[in-house]
Amino acid sequence: MLRELVSNEIFTILLVFSLLLIAIARMAYPKRFHDFSYILVNYKYSNAYNKHSEFINGFESILFGNLIVQLTLSVVVFYNLWADLDLTASDLYLKIGLGLGAFMLVKTILERVVSKILNITSIVYDYLFLKLNFKNFIGLLLVPINAILIFSVHPQPNYLYIIAILLFIVHIIGLSYFFKTHLNTIKNNLFYFILYLCALEISPYVVLYKLITTT
Repeated sequence: MLRELVSNEIFTILLVFSLLLIAIARMAYPKRFHDFSYILVNYKYSNAYNKHSEFINGFESILFGNLIVQLTLSVVVFYNLWADLDLTASDLYLKIGLGLGAFMLVKTILERVVSKILNITSIVYDYLFLKLNFKNFIGLLLVPINAILIFSVHPQPNYLYIIAILLFIVHIIGLSYFFKTHLNTIKNNLFYFILYLCALEISPYVVLYKLITTT
């Protein structure tokens, strides 16, 4: 149970909503969902479904919705360890969810714009596609993790670090696939790719961290 938790109603609703989104994704795109479920162990999904012409399609949109819901739950669960949150206030979850979604979408749009300016759209679009899908996969992993933290195990700060490390490993696996596949292209555009990473993969999170720690 969460600290001083009066009701699990909102958590239950959001978890059921996530399960509904996952079920819709699986029923609407059965083959794609099957291939997606093996994204950690092979590169088949990226090779089969990477479409540069699409910003985000229906399947990815559904799983992205689940990702936002699960990230919102994770933020609330762990932030409640240090702050006295009103866990029954629905606007709390709405503000966090909208903030996370807006941050990720604006960041992605900026990444696509910068890639056009630097003339590295091909490599960046592949990178964004793989990164989005590994984040969506992390969203699936967060469903049982959040359920356990909410209904079974009392959250502790150490759990946050353990979960963060596990999810970071998943993210690194995705990046390793990308760098292995595009190593020659990266070498030919090394300066621009490093510039892109510094500008849009590192600095936004540094700024976000500063804003959070100073408020």
